[in-house]
Amino acid sequence: MPRPLRVAIVGAGPAGIYAADALLKSDVAAEPGVSIDLFERMPAPFGLIRYGVAPDHPRIKGIVTALHQVLDKPQVRLFGNVNYGTDVHLDDLRSFYDAVVFSTGAMYDRELKIPGVELEGSFGAADFASWYDGHPDVPRTWPLDAEKVAVLGVGNVALDVSRILAKTAEELLPTEIPANVHEGLKANKAVEIHVFGRRGPAQAKFSPMELRELDHSPNIEVIVNPEDIDYDDGSIEQRRSNKQVDMVAKTLENWAIRDVGDRPHKLFLHFFESPVEILGEDGKVVGLRTERTELDGTGNVKGTGSFTDWETGAVYRAVGYLSDKLPKLPWDIDSGTVPDEGGRVIQESGAHLQSVYVTGWIRRGPVGLIGHTKGDANETVANLLDDFANERLQEPGSPEPESVETFLADRGVRFTTWEGWYKLDAAEKALGEPQGRERVKIVEREDMLDASGA
Repeated sequence: MPRPLRVAIVGAGPAGIYAADALLKSDVAAEPGVSIDLFERMPAPFGLIRYGVAPDHPRIKGIVTALHQVLDKPQVRLFGNVNYGTDVHLDDLRSFYDAVVFSTGAMYDRELKIPGVELEGSFGAADFASWYDGHPDVPRTWPLDAEKVAVLGVGNVALDVSRILAKTAEELLPTEIPANVHEGLKANKAVEIHVFGRRGPAQAKFSPMELRELDHSPNIEVIVNPEDIDYDDGSIEQRRSNKQVDMVAKTLENWAIRDVGDRPHKLFLHFFESPVEILGEDGKVVGLRTERTELDGTGNVKGTGSFTDWETGAVYRAVGYLSDKLPKLPWDIDSGTVPDEGGRVIQESGAHLQSVYVTGWIRRGPVGLIGHTKGDANETVANLLDDFANERLQEPGSPEPESVETFLADRGVRFTTWEGWYKLDAAEKALGEPQGRERVKIVEREDMLDASGA
């Protein structure tokens, strides 16, 4: 009787779990069957949903329910707290599996090349998100002593950072934020947040619902300058062809024409202001210099030569995420992705690296919403299954499922399991119960491992 197709997926965030789901729904899952192991460097699964989405977004975290159903399947195992490149290597995985799919996502800040970026008080949005989401590998404290703060970027990450900075600690207490984050936010002095975009309202990358949520807080007054509401032919075409763009523009227009209210924290959305320098004194951020831009007819902008200096004690750069280079895989340094064709990893020679695949942000860069990775996973898995059907996959030397557990035990790797996630989940909910909260996130890696029964 033929054995099941054995697949390793490195990265147990949405992209990796969607790939597992595509395998489970394939014809191969019925005959000869599939056996899927997910490897995750964190003790808990769910990737950026747990460590990148702001804690006041329970709607997005609801995606976890659907991902749960995949990981509950008997054909799927989770190996958490296993780091690719140190605990396990590509050659190891290829000895256990017919195919390896990398779905490691992006956790780092893309570089912004302007003077002053190295100053104290200049922060990456990804680092800040890791702090407020209780990532175990970042410091437990965060300096929140600036009264005026600049956020660079007009995407959903910029909105998350701005909202967390502008809300009060008590507003955020009902969420799953850990105790150290709540304590840190209680000391937050920010009362003015300025968000800067290089282009206009029609080019903003906000999703309509996330943008509108900014205005729901009783503590945040959202302010848009009427002079920033401007469209050229390219912008009008963008609005006409994309409903999301039009909804965002309408929301911004409505905010621009209303009277400014009296909510205590002011959040300014600035358009046509291109950051050119972070200003410093004695090694610390004291301001931001921007150049006024104008539309060129196509939806792009050009500089006007008019500069403004904004007083600010901190600058957060929300200009995109970047993936970490994966050992033993080819790498495109400009895009921060693994070169591929249809999810098949492509070497410098142009040949497919046999039995090795990519999906999600490590494949196409950190763009799009969480759900967009589903189409990616379907394409990658379709090509993996095509290679399987045409006998293009390599034959592993030790395909028995128990050989992986033996290998990790011999290496001294303290790994978590899917059953362990249920234990951690219960422990976090128990922490929240006395305060009437759904959960309080456990932060320390060792505490997570202990709670998981690793």
